[in-house]
Amino acid sequence: MLDEIISQLKDKKSTKRRSAAKKLRKLKSIDAGSYLLIALEEEIKDSRTWETQYQMIMALGESNFKPALSFLKSLVKHNFEATMIYVAIGDSIQRLSMQNEQDITSVFEAIKTGNDMLVSGAIRAMAMLKIVPDDDSIENIINYAIVQKKNDGINFWILAAAPGWSGQKVQEYLGYCSTSKRDEIINAVELARKNKYKKWFPL
Repeated sequence: MLDEIISQLKDKKSTKRRSAAKKLRKLKSIDAGSYLLIALEEEIKDSRTWETQYQMIMALGESNFKPALSFLKSLVKHNFEATMIYVAIGDSIQRLSMQNEQDITSVFEAIKTGNDMLVSGAIRAMAMLKIVPDDDSIENIINYAIVQKKNDGINFWILAAAPGWSGQKVQEYLGYCSTSKRDEIINAVELARKNKYKKWFPL
């Protein structure tokens, strides 16, 4: 089955290649990593297939194929018209760069770039992986989010990560976000206050 999916990465149709990447993303097979990386290096040449590129990048991260890290980091400076690709890059770099279960160095590296989509991806991975950073890191992330004012995308994923967090700063942040008029933000605040993680299914 794995061999069939891998061979599909070379299909002439982008929809077929994208379907293969989605399947590999679900399988999380590190054995497919080198084939995914080769496919992505070719796919990245065609800006029209950004959705396929997105899925390949996500599959590399979720497969924990660490040899892809340097290539993904090189894409940070690439000029993508479809900015959703940066979300996938940020997400996968966070997954592949972790040195321990609290490591969110890549989140702060993303913040330094000023690319909100990259930051959103890194924070999304933090939420999906239920990472509980150290207190200083939590405070720095919250401070960053507040400076961004009402960036609902970033606030949402910080809230999705927050059920395992504690402390006065976290409670103040939840209060800050509770004034939002968006239902998904309010629901995420309520889950965080109850210390309940939800299983999210991002694109």
